[in-house]
Amino acid sequence: MLLDKSARRIRRMFAEIAGRYDLLNRLLSLGIDRKWRRRTVQLVPPTGAAPILDVCCGTADLTLAYWRAGRGQVEVWGTDFCTPMLALARQKLARHVPACAAPRNTTGIKLLAADTLQLPFPDDTFQIVSIAFGLRNLAETNAGLKEMVRVCRPGGRVVVLEFSMPRAKLPRMFFQFYLRFLLPRIGQSLARNSQAAYDYLAQSIGCFLQGEEMLARMRAAGLDKLCCYPFSLGVATLYVGTKP
Repeated sequence: MLLDKSARRIRRMFAEIAGRYDLLNRLLSLGIDRKWRRRTVQLVPPTGAAPILDVCCGTADLTLAYWRAGRGQVEVWGTDFCTPMLALARQKLARHVPACAAPRNTTGIKLLAADTLQLPFPDDTFQIVSIAFGLRNLAETNAGLKEMVRVCRPGGRVVVLEFSMPRAKLPRMFFQFYLRFLLPRIGQSLARNSQAAYDYLAQSIGCFLQGEEMLARMRAAGLDKLCCYPFSLGVATLYVGTKP
């Protein structure tokens, strides 16, 4: 199945649903998406003082989780190429970390408009480079992974949290029904947009890489010590690789 993942389409789509993005995430996942992010940070915690980068950060849920895990002592960058999403991220940080609203942000959380395919950072910079539910939206999956590996420091880890299809028959059948019939209708009714965003979401999950195929792409991008952790019967999966 061919999906339009052009930067123009993806940027416009997320701009149109930005105002309801967090609400729909909580509603459509029954709040479990927060648990997935907390589990990600527990499984791949900060070590030392080197900075962390969260790409395709959206409204900064994982960015904020990593900052909290570092107890405010580790600099965390969040990047996204959709500026309305970043505007909401800044509002969220101002609510949860009041110092973020100050003229001089001394919290160690930095948000930047940037394309994951062309990150504006030097090689070998970050101890962790993470992406949550964003890799399947990149126009070029392999290029995105290679760019994440480029800015990760040797010995650092690249973290991919993404939706996946359960392997067990009954959970898989239920999830497929949910994606095909329920999610698009609920999403479109609560976050009306011209890009059929929640039809796209269902289609992009159904045809995206998972399991061994995802690990193979990460290995080809230059990572080793690869592992994966299925969450919630395999509805989401955490993939982790280390840069040699």
